[in-house]
Amino acid sequence: MINTILAEAAAETEHNPIIPIWQEIVLGSIAFIVLVVVLTKFVFPQMEKTFAARVDAIEGGIKRAEAAQAEANELLEQYRAQLAEARTEAARIRDEARADAEGIRQDVLNKAREESDRIISAGREQLAAQRESIVRELRSEVGTLAVDLASKIVGESLADEARSRGTVERFIADLDSAGTTGGRR
Repeated sequence: MINTILAEAAAETEHNPIIPIWQEIVLGSIAFIVLVVVLTKFVFPQMEKTFAARVDAIEGGIKRAEAAQAEANELLEQYRAQLAEARTEAARIRDEARADAEGIRQDVLNKAREESDRIISAGREQLAAQRESIVRELRSEVGTLAVDLASKIVGESLADEARSRGTVERFIADLDSAGTTGGRR
């Protein structure tokens, strides 16, 4: 009996390695089928969800980036338009300020000229009044001196006022006529 068992064991050990054992093929097929079922039921759907989420995230990120870029470009154009408008407004304000400054300058110059003309006119009037006053004083002094001198020369008194006034006026008229004829020459 031992011989038979050893013979059978030897026959089993002499198995051809190229031909698989049928029990291993069945057990391997069952394990493969179980693995495929588990992968298709649980793993592949989960992987599909993950891939879909990643695709959505990437595509959504690209869309958000494009939207943000479009919004940034729109804001940039608005900023440029506002900047151009502000520059135009600043130029208009500068021009108005220059025109106002020129108007104020002209007003100040006109007021200064008017004040200068007024001061010159007042000075001339004052000079004319002083001249008239000086001429009156000189005429009375010249008249008095002329009467005194004439009375000394003539030897008689010219104290009579009407006479002395007439004499003085003739003397001054002679001086005036001599001054104007002398000044014309």
